[in-house]
Amino acid sequence: MTIVTISARYQVVIPRDVRERLELKPGQKMQALPFKGRVELIPLGPIEGARGIVRGIDTSVPRDEHRV
Repeated sequence: MTIVTISARYQVVIPRDVRERLELKPGQKMQALPFKGRVELIPLGPIEGARGIVRGIDTSVPRDEHRV
């Protein structure tokens, strides 16, 4: 377990072994969420990574006749 310190400016350095294991890059966006008394940082990938994840889904939606 690696211990980190919160700076006076509320900054935390992510240890090298964690950065390498998760393949984090400088400038990458992360979502910070409070969860059960802790902070979880969730790396956000590029939106292009989501392309095609719902391929083949039925996108037809029944519509109200007066809105057609």
